Amino acid sequence: MYIILTILMFGLLILFHELGHFATARLFKVTVNEFAIGMGPKLISKKSEKSGITYSLRALPIGGYVSMEGENEDSEDPNAYSKKPVWQRMIILVAGATMNIIIAIVLMFAVVISSENLTSTRIGEFTEGSVSNSEGGLMLEDTVVKVGWVPVYSGYELVYEISNQGTEPVDITVIRNGEKIVLKDVKFGVETEEGVNFGTPDFRVYALEKTFFNCIKQSVSRSVSSFKMIIDSLSGMLTGKYGMDAVQGPVGITDEIHQMEKENLMDLSTFGFLASVISMNLGIFNLLPIPALDGGQLVFRFIELIIRRPLNPKIEGALNFIMLIVLMTFAGVVMLKDIVKLIL
Repeated sequence: MYIILTILMFGLLILFHELGHFATARLFKVTVNEFAIGMGPKLISKKSEKSGITYSLRALPIGGYVSMEGENEDSEDPNAYSKKPVWQRMIILVAGATMNIIIAIVLMFAVVISSENLTSTRIGEFTEGSVSNSEGGLMLEDTVVKVGWVPVYSGYELVYEISNQGTEPVDITVIRNGEKIVLKDVKFGVETEEGVNFGTPDFRVYALEKTFFNCIKQSVSRSVSSFKMIIDSLSGMLTGKYGMDAVQGPVGITDEIHQMEKENLMDLSTFGFLASVISMNLGIFNLLPIPALDGGQLVFRFIELIIRRPLNPKIEGALNFIMLIVLMTFAGVVMLKDIVKLIL
């Protein structure tokens, strides 16, 4: 059931992404030739007699696209994409990622509002063998407001920042007896998973009163933390902190969900949280300044805006093609790794 749900989840997130492009293209009266979910051979295809747009479902659930007239070729159509003002094309480009980020925040709000408890950042209990409350460290009733330089507003953010920064002694800013103080070099336990070190929180926090305002606040703060988590992950890959073992594609994510289901750790709230993080991931990844991605096209449009003329379409097309091959190869390697791990 969760394998089917995972496929549907990816399909819906891609659908919302492409709907962002599609809706803004239609808003600016760009001629759209095809709206496709998936890549590769067509499974189902229907052409609208009214608009002339072909709606397609394709075989490979690894993406989707909105094919616009004049997007990759010269066109005499006055409503071709290439003939629209640069600012309109830029809005069309960012609309897909923006839609994913909005969906991520909406899903996070649904997760938060359906939770039994909201978590604060006020320490209520230390676990046995805690090291963070040693001399000069954390104390009961401390309200943590910063881990290192990063502000935290919920237990979710607090756990993530300790996991991310707590592998080394880290400064913790707390409110203690109404006074803000900075605790220098607080230590936490460290665990290793798939060759990556993580700090481990050694305390529990109080629950927070579940009001509508607190739900909104935590939804936003958790979404911001998810955004930062993805940026940290990308940075970790570039710096070598995270190796290929830590990278997962759709196959790996489906297997993780299956394992959680077998251990009775998966419920609708957890699934919604994963969908929110994946949607945020899709939004951010597509905005990276890499040719073949929306972010790369956005860079090209910024250059066009500065030099006040279109870029050489052959150069732009070649860069897009090369990076598309690189990205597809990387996706294939990740998928193969996940399949081998699944079999073994």
